[in-house]
Amino acid sequence: MARRRLLVLLKPFDVYPASQSDGLSRITSLQLKHLDNRRKVHKDAINFCQNILRHKPVEWKALLRNDIRQPIHDVDLVITVGGDGTLLHASHYIDDSVPVLGVNSDPTRPEEVLRHSNVYDATRSTGYLCAATVDNFEQILDNIIEDRISPSDLRRISIGVNTQVISTYALNDILIAHPCPATLSRFSFKIKSDYQPCSPLVSSRSSGLRVSTAAGATAAMLSAGGFPMPILSQDLQYMVREPIALGAASSFMHGFINPQQSMEATWFCKEGIIYIDGTHVRCSVKNGDRIEISSKAPV
Repeated sequence: MARRRLLVLLKPFDVYPASQSDGLSRITSLQLKHLDNRRKVHKDAINFCQNILRHKPVEWKALLRNDIRQPIHDVDLVITVGGDGTLLHASHYIDDSVPVLGVNSDPTRPEEVLRHSNVYDATRSTGYLCAATVDNFEQILDNIIEDRISPSDLRRISIGVNTQVISTYALNDILIAHPCPATLSRFSFKIKSDYQPCSPLVSSRSSGLRVSTAAGATAAMLSAGGFPMPILSQDLQYMVREPIALGAASSFMHGFINPQQSMEATWFCKEGIIYIDGTHVRCSVKNGDRIEISSKAPV
């Protein structure tokens, strides 16, 4: 059996402030202890995963996620050690030929959240997209190496601006909005189909437009009142954020885009930004730009 080639992408340590000398004079001692513990747990998880890899029939190298600059090729598997943010970051550099395994290095501890809920936010990493933790990493890795499990295909979002397709695909969601959150977003949109007439044109004044994949439907979309979706669903879900003067268009403010459909939106503000998977990637748009959104992207 050929040795597998792995790339391990690591969440950096500097996301956790080290001490009060970092300008954290207002942070409580309990919060500081929590941050220090999170850094230690993350570091221990990295060391644990790397030690496991040293004893497996694989070739691997580790990089901090911020050191990735080019598309990832010539590896059989990408392993991310961090949380959903690290996996999302990695997803922007891989196509449908490279599977990715997320290891949640710092899972939230419900008992800790309950104990400190009246003092500070003790939540850690959600890791919804991460299939492993240190508790089951070796077992899952062995199953991958021995071909006992196969990767699942998760749908991503393709975005085009004025017929030019953006090279980055969204695994979680996109948000199209004015760069100032207090400024009204003006746009129109319609749903186009490969086999049916277009939907009516909907004009919107709102806080923006969010479109999510099935994998991203439990994130901001769900928080805004959207619906959870089966993670392997091929549909996209869209929602107009905080629409004004709904009128007859109210039924079009929230819906789904199936694989045979796409959404065409036209932006009517001087400025606008397409945020791809949070703040990871952004693309500017201006008045009159046409934005094409679909699931016709590499899985």
